[in-house]
Amino acid sequence: MRTPIRAGIVCLTLMLSLSVFLCADVFANETIKVGIVLPLTGAQAKFGEIEKRSFEMAAEEINEKGGVNGKKLELLFEDDTGKPDVGRAAIEKLISRDKVPVLTGGYASAVTQAATAVAQQFKVPFLVTTGSSDEITEKGYDYIFRINPTSSEYFDPFESLLEKVGGIKTMALLYENTQFGQSSAKDVDAAAKKMGIDVVVKEGYQAGAIDFKPLLAKVKAKNPDIIYMVSYVMDASLLMVQSKELDINPKMFAGGGAGFTLPEFQQRAGAAAEYVYSATLWTEDVSYPGAREYYDKYVKRFKSETEYHGAEAYASLYVVADALKRAKSITSKDIRDALAATDMVTAFGPVKFVSYGKKTQQNKLPTTFVVQWQKGKMETVWPANAAKKAFIFPTPAWNSRK
Repeated sequence: MRTPIRAGIVCLTLMLSLSVFLCADVFANETIKVGIVLPLTGAQAKFGEIEKRSFEMAAEEINEKGGVNGKKLELLFEDDTGKPDVGRAAIEKLISRDKVPVLTGGYASAVTQAATAVAQQFKVPFLVTTGSSDEITEKGYDYIFRINPTSSEYFDPFESLLEKVGGIKTMALLYENTQFGQSSAKDVDAAAKKMGIDVVVKEGYQAGAIDFKPLLAKVKAKNPDIIYMVSYVMDASLLMVQSKELDINPKMFAGGGAGFTLPEFQQRAGAAAEYVYSATLWTEDVSYPGAREYYDKYVKRFKSETEYHGAEAYASLYVVADALKRAKSITSKDIRDALAATDMVTAFGPVKFVSYGKKTQQNKLPTTFVVQWQKGKMETVWPANAAKKAFIFPTPAWNSRK
């Protein structure tokens, strides 16, 4: 028989245990988890770093202003290391173990495609931040959204620029053999031919190569008017350094975004980065509300510059927060429905998910840009109504530069 004292102790213990459990449950419900997958280590880590910092900046701002209907956002980051199988496992963990009701992030196209397939299978909404391969939003997935334009749209601003400068009749097209590189090269090749430009060299290469000179020797032999490259930052900088060493002198060196817009490109390529053009989806000079504030705040805080990848991440979290505020409940189905109804303007630009061609739930920016490295700084040079500096064309020969 239990004594009254023992019974009281047991009762008190149960009450305390229940109290701890209930408090823990209440605390857990004070935040809304957002799962984010990015390359935080590996060859693409620089991009992951910019995006992670930008996600965190956005979360701090949102939480300081009351969060989402009184609940703070809790960011759960997973490192995909730039590998599809790791990205797939990361999404499974975020969904099955961490129970996140919504996902964002996604950098490399191959990783993003693998990750979105898992999110669709589990019916958890995923707002893709950067992965640009056209196929990602061409599968008819109803839980997948994308904020950035597709790779087929990266070359768009170059079309009007090349028409403006004139005299571009031949092109060398170099691209890394990844889903992003192959998808971009296919689109650029088609666009060039439509413009009457003869693609005299079209070759893929293994990402992370240490010697591009055999490939560049083929390019030099064809003497193209423009060399267009789809590369991440290490390859982008090495391609330019070795082009200088081989004294290759086209009228224009151009990059398809990715590595050519990172500050690290200029740091690694040095003088070889000068006059190089690149497509970009955003600059700090755009008129979108909060764009300049985001850029200045990032530079002040991290003592380094940011660019369109960071702006995409920063805006992505604001889009997620907006959907969470409008959702009928914090369930994946209701968040998905709220995302589908998104119509807002962010620091990255307007966001509204539409369907066109084979694409579904794809954001489409009204304007993309061309930048050029001038005197060690990336300047917006096209389109004319957005240009901050005049473009320099043709590219000065290496032996004529000071």
